[in-house]
Amino acid sequence: MIELGLSERRALRVGRMSASAFRYEPRPDRNVQLREQIVALAHRHKRYGVGMIHLKLRQAGMLVNYKRVERLYQDANLQVRRRKRKKVLIGDRQPLYRPLAANEVWSMDFVFDRTAEGRVLKCLTVVDDATHEAVAVEVERAISGHGVARVMDRLALSRGLPKIIRSDNGKEFCGKAMVQWAYQRGVTLRLIEPGKPNQNAYIESFNGRLRDECLNEHWFPNLLQARAVIETWRREYNGERPKRSLVG
Repeated sequence: MIELGLSERRALRVGRMSASAFRYEPRPDRNVQLREQIVALAHRHKRYGVGMIHLKLRQAGMLVNYKRVERLYQDANLQVRRRKRKKVLIGDRQPLYRPLAANEVWSMDFVFDRTAEGRVLKCLTVVDDATHEAVAVEVERAISGHGVARVMDRLALSRGLPKIIRSDNGKEFCGKAMVQWAYQRGVTLRLIEPGKPNQNAYIESFNGRLRDECLNEHWFPNLLQARAVIETWRREYNGERPKRSLVG
């Protein structure tokens, strides 16, 4: 209307618009850099939700409000798609003892995957229950009780041995080779009750993250490639990935 010769005041009155609305200029977007960082983290860590991305930003020294991160995360449609899990019967739940210092209790278990040609990958996972550190992820085609003992001896050279090792009742963990090894090294083997993985919850939680963030996200052409990718992920898990249960 102003182009037609009407004064601004007359045009605003005809159009029923306030002068402040007409003269309003949007403020510059102050979330450009933060949005780019959130998107970059989401693309690098494809299985991280908004909570983990907020912790990664805090880890980088950014004091940013969680709700702000959540809003930008949702605006960018970065929500992680949930994978369906098999339903299991809920057993008796008991509080799991958590040690107060490193090298008191380790938990270990096996995780399985396959390379491109269909051959099995057997991953021995070892976690420190106090620090939640991934002590080792040993990747082989097959690992026997003697193989587990060799891995433990190798770890003993780099960081010492724990007082207790918790595991399930697999033959590799409770067979003659490991029982003899534990007796000679003064380590107590603590076996959980059959059918109660909640008694080994720390390693079960770690195995879930390993599968969700690493194994399911990569295609391994061969054993050497699998070892390299999994070891890279393990080091990042220990050195960079925030541990929500340890955040004060």
